[in-house]
Amino acid sequence: MTKSFEFGLDTFGDITVGADGKLLSHAQVIRDVIEEAALADALGIEAFGVGEHHRPDFAISAPEVVLGAIAGRTKRIALGSAVTVLSSDDPVRVFERFSSLNAASSGRAEITLGRGSFTESFPLFGYDLAQYQELFEEKLDLFAALIRQETVTWQGKTRPALTDQRVFPTLEGGPLKTWIGVGGSQQSVVRAAAYDFPLMLAIIGGDPKRFVPYVELYHSAFAQLGRPAQAIGLHAHGYVADSDEQAREELWPHYRVSRNRIGAERGWPPVTRASFDYEAGTGALHIGAPETVARKIAATAKTLGIVRFDMKYSQGALPHDKLMRSIELYGTKVIPMVRELLA
Repeated sequence: MTKSFEFGLDTFGDITVGADGKLLSHAQVIRDVIEEAALADALGIEAFGVGEHHRPDFAISAPEVVLGAIAGRTKRIALGSAVTVLSSDDPVRVFERFSSLNAASSGRAEITLGRGSFTESFPLFGYDLAQYQELFEEKLDLFAALIRQETVTWQGKTRPALTDQRVFPTLEGGPLKTWIGVGGSQQSVVRAAAYDFPLMLAIIGGDPKRFVPYVELYHSAFAQLGRPAQAIGLHAHGYVADSDEQAREELWPHYRVSRNRIGAERGWPPVTRASFDYEAGTGALHIGAPETVARKIAATAKTLGIVRFDMKYSQGALPHDKLMRSIELYGTKVIPMVRELLA
C-alpha cells in the first residue's frame, strides 16, 4: 500500500494577510501559490492542485494558467485542478487547456471535475442554475469521449453537436488522468464508476467514516459493470505546525472568519470553538503536530481504502510564511510517518 499511496496538496488561492495584517492582492497570492508549489515539488510531494473559484476570497479563477506557471518552476510534481467546474465551462476548451498543460509539463497534468460547490460561475458565464444537473451530465459525457477517442461524434442539448471532430493538441501517453470530485452525491459516485474514472472524495466536515457507504457504493457499481474499481482519493482540510496547540491557535481565527463568511451565504449558524475542536479531533480537519496529522491520515486511509490524500493546506487568511512551514512539515515529517503507519 505504501508504494502506491500518493500525497498531494490543494489550494484555492485563499486571500492571505501580509506582515502588516492586511489582505494581500489577488496577484500577490497567485505568486505566493507558485512559490508554495515549487516547495512542494522540492520536497518530493507527488501532486499539487489549484481549484477554480470566481469570488473575492479566492485568487484562482483560471487554474490552467497558474498551473502552467508552476510547470515552469517544477520537475516532478503532478499538476491538477483540485476542481474544474465543468458545468459552466465548455468541455472542448477544458480539454484543450489541460492537454496543452500536459504537453508543457511532460505529462504531469491531471484534472478533477465537479459540479461546483460554489455557483458564481453559472451567472458569470451565462448558465442557468435550473440546468445544474443536466449541464454536468452532458458535459461529462462529452469530456469522457474527448480524452479517449481520436475523433468524436457527440450530440446533446446544452452545446452544439460534434461530428467526426478532432481536438488539439492530442494527448501523449494515453488518456488524461481525470478524477470526479464528490462531496456527498450518490449519483456522482455511480457516474464516476460508469465512466471508469477515479473518485476524489471532498470531505469538509464530520467524521470521515460517514463516507464509507460512498466507497462501498463505488465498488459495488464497478462490480455490477464487471470491471475492477478505480482509485479513490481524499481531499480534506489540514494544517501542520510544531505542536497541536500551535496548529489550533494559529488556524482557529482564520478558520472562523472563512467558515462564517461562507456560512452566512448558505444559512449556516456561526461556527463555535467547540465545533472547531471537534473537527480537529474526530472530524474532517487534519490539523496539529506532524505525529497527530500523520495518525489521522493513516486512520482515514485504512477506513476508506484511499490511495491518495490531498491536503487542502490554505485556510482562510493564514499568512504565506505559515503555509510554507505547514508544507515543509507535511513533506518532511507527516508523509514519512504515514508511510510507516501504513506499512
